[in-house]
Formats: sequence, C-alpha cells, structure tokens
Amino acid sequence: MSQYQIKTPVFEGPLELLLDLIEKRKFFVNDIALAGVTDDYVSHIKTLNAMPIDLVSEFLIVAATLVLIKSRSLLPGISLTQEENQDINELESRLKAYQKVRLLAGHVNKLFGTKMIFPKRQSRVRTIIFEPSEEITSSGIHAVINGVLAHLPKKLKLPNVIVKKVISLEEMMERLTTRITGNLKMSFYDFADIGKAEKVNIIISFLAMLELVKQGMIAVTQETHNSDIHMETNILETPRYG
Repeated sequence: MSQYQIKTPVFEGPLELLLDLIEKRKFFVNDIALAGVTDDYVSHIKTLNAMPIDLVSEFLIVAATLVLIKSRSLLPGISLTQEENQDINELESRLKAYQKVRLLAGHVNKLFGTKMIFPKRQSRVRTIIFEPSEEITSSGIHAVINGVLAHLPKKLKLPNVIVKKVISLEEMMERLTTRITGNLKMSFYDFADIGKAEKVNIIISFLAMLELVKQGMIAVTQETHNSDIHMETNILETPRYG
C-alpha cells in the first residue's frame, strides 16, 4: 500500500515556509524568531514566479507583517497602531497552531491504516429483480405516452339549457276549478288557450280536466272526434282538497 499523504493549500502556504525557516535556525516561535528570518523569507518569495495571485497575496501579507516585526526590533522606540499589533499577534498565534498541527500530523500519518476500527466489509450481493429490455428507449416510451394521450376521450362541453318553470297539475286543477265554478260552463279550447299556450301547458290542462272528471266535480261532452270539449259543473264554490 502506498503511503497516504495529506496536501492542502494551507500546509503548502506561507506558514509552512516560515516555520521551516524558524526550525532550521532552531528558534522558538516568537517575535524575535520572526524578526530573524525576515530576510530569508523575503529572499525566498522573490524566487516565486508562476504562482496563483491569491497564493502570492498570502505570501506578501506574511512578508509585510515580518518586515513590521523587524522594524520594531531595529527601532525599539517606534510605536505601532492597535491594528498592526493585532496582525503581529495573529501571525504568531497562527504559526504556533500550525506548528502543533504539523507535529500531530506526523503521528497521524504513521498510525493511518494500522488499526482499522471499521474495516471495509464485503459489498452486498444485489439481485436484479427487474431489468428493462434493451429495446425500451426513452423515445419509445415518449411515443407510447403520446399515443395514450391522443386516444383519451375528449371533454365535451354541453350547451347551457334554461329550464322553464312549468305549472304543476295541482295548480292547474285549482285554476280550472276556480274558473268553471264561476262560469258553470266552459270550453276546453278557451281554458287551455289552444293556439297560443305551450304544448306542455295544454297537456297539463287536459290532465287536470280528466282528474276533475274522475273526482266528479265536472262533466264533459264532445260532439264529434277532434271537436272542442265542453265542460260544466253544478258546484258553485271552490272545493277544498284534503
């Protein structure tokens, strides 16, 4: 098994170069060590030519902070702003943290792969339950779906129908009873208004007449076939229906 190596932009960046220079001189990480390796660090970044802009900017930021630290060591009376002191402290703390990470990374690299807590198990054997035929393609499925949609029944829009209110048989019987008791005799043609009234009203009028004949309230006569029907009654008051 080949040795596993970890490489990230942080570990290959300016902090690694700076820490190598400090450890080469066997310095502790502090502002004195940072001032002592400033010239070496600046000389090294001058040799960096083909590098990404973002990576070069990181090297230049560290170089600027190192120059500031060296200037303070050469000129003890110089006063720095709060932001400049914060940059110096931040660089020193980042460098100490990276030194610990690199030290621990060496131990992790030696132990990696020696004690497997969760070893890789054998892959499950998957049984293929359904496997479409090679003849089934996306274009074929699309054509079948379009065929099904084309044969679906069309949605028909029924015309709007206005239902007219029709007089009920009971109402027509009451109307006929009222008129014939007031006149004693009446022609069916006159009552049904044949020639002007709608056919359904004529039919209901005829049924109302038959029902009153059945109940014995009126008597009807017709001299010839298809001739007018004459209705008469002896009742002078409007009857009440139970």
